[in-house]
Amino acid sequence: MKRLALSLSATFLMTTSLMAEPSDWLIIGNSDPGMMQRLTGNGDLSGLQTAFQEQGADVSLVTDADASAMRRAFRSFAAGIDATTDTVGIVLTGHLVSTIAGSYLLPAEANEDISLAEIVSNGFPLDAVYAVAAQYPGGALIVLGEVETDWRLPDGISLSLSEADIPQGVTVAIGPAGDAARFARTLSEASGDDILPLARRAGLSLLGFVPKELPLFTASETDLPQVVETPSEDRRAADDAAWEQAISADTEAAYETYLAAFPDGRHVGEARQRLTTIRAEPFYREKQAEADLALSRDARREIQRDLSLLGYNTRGIDGIFGRGTRGAVTAWQNENGLTASSYLNADQIARLDAQAERRAAELEEEARQRQAELERKDRTFWSETGAQGDEAGYRAYLRRFPDGLYADVAEDRLAAIEEQRRAQAEGADRRRWQQAREQDTEAGYRAYLAERPNGAFVEEARARIEYFQNNSEDRALQERAQADEAALGLNATARRLAEARLADLGLEPGAVDGTFDNETRRAIRRYQQARKLRVSGYLDQATVVRLMADTILR
Repeated sequence: MKRLALSLSATFLMTTSLMAEPSDWLIIGNSDPGMMQRLTGNGDLSGLQTAFQEQGADVSLVTDADASAMRRAFRSFAAGIDATTDTVGIVLTGHLVSTIAGSYLLPAEANEDISLAEIVSNGFPLDAVYAVAAQYPGGALIVLGEVETDWRLPDGISLSLSEADIPQGVTVAIGPAGDAARFARTLSEASGDDILPLARRAGLSLLGFVPKELPLFTASETDLPQVVETPSEDRRAADDAAWEQAISADTEAAYETYLAAFPDGRHVGEARQRLTTIRAEPFYREKQAEADLALSRDARREIQRDLSLLGYNTRGIDGIFGRGTRGAVTAWQNENGLTASSYLNADQIARLDAQAERRAAELEEEARQRQAELERKDRTFWSETGAQGDEAGYRAYLRRFPDGLYADVAEDRLAAIEEQRRAQAEGADRRRWQQAREQDTEAGYRAYLAERPNGAFVEEARARIEYFQNNSEDRALQERAQADEAALGLNATARRLAEARLADLGLEPGAVDGTFDNETRRAIRRYQQARKLRVSGYLDQATVVRLMADTILR
């Protein structure tokens, strides 16, 4: 059988013991030479490479790996897997992050300004090694060494890795990079009977497949001293019982008590890891209470919508609780006299939902009253302008109520007037006006007025000039609104749902077909105006939140 091991690292080492069967090793070192010198005694890793080669192993070595180098190294590692491969070992140490798209090891040159797009494009995906390891259930070990950092990463990017992603039958040892490096050294020097005590002794937590014993990477030399003596059954039972009590209490004192009683116990690594977590998180219990709820992404989106309805900015409704959402939760908790932990429990979620539902009803009643008042003013103004049946009246109405109840009527009648003028106008005037219309700019209409001061389309030209003068800022806002809507990534189904909701509210969006035409844009503007939202005719986060609330109420 052949054993394969992959190491992608920002700070790590591997030394070697005699190999019982030929082994392939891949070493990628992204760390600074000073750190590597302290861990391996050889800053350039050449000594480590030589040590492996002297034992008959094939070694691939790359340092300061960027995205391309990491991928080439992995491809080389994967290519070495064949029918003789029995077990696989993978060591990843460096900056490890989680995103909605998965977890990644960052390239050597990464810094805290890295974006989600750069992580997905340039990071090394843990899914790749998970896929390889999953082919060897019970015979795969992944060591993850995390580099301590104070980076403030963007929303949607976390330094915490998800245990749920670990494939069945794969063992993961995780902890600080230095502890991972020491474990790697010990692993290469041990006899190989059971690697789990070695990991625990190194201070690493074990996740995924954690059996009672895990013999991997056995060496041909079997007369090396054991790392620890095998505890008696009574001692092992007492150790396990003490650990169960510690995790049941799940407090700093409980884990310290366990470590004092069993300094070489089977669960030392996990106890240290949990202590580190508790000490780093002042609201550890609140965080665990929220985690125990196992909120789905849809449930998280609903919480973000509730917060947004209540006026708290979550910086997006994406189902990811980043800094924006945590800040919104903290503000809501402060406002409601709760412990401002930024984490929610079941009672708080129910309270938040009830408040949001009540607020949604209040907002909709306010919108109904505002809409009724707008329509009253609309009808009154139409009776004084457009209802008179002349061009001036239609234009006056559209200036005041471009999306009003009679806007379609006014536009149709103006179009008929223009068509009549076009038919009556002399050929040269008609052609010149057509040029201005095709150009459709303020300069173009001014040029028409200069050339045809008594032309048949003077009124239309003046109206268009006035439009451009009054709406230059609005056009810039419209471009921004278009970008905001595009950023929502609405598919055809979501668009049809929005149209259906607008139709239910009597706003006449036209056909419910997923295509936002002029009728849809007008319906959206009417909806936004009645609810004191930014009036653009395009969907944005605030508009979508209110549409969702309106639907719930109906």
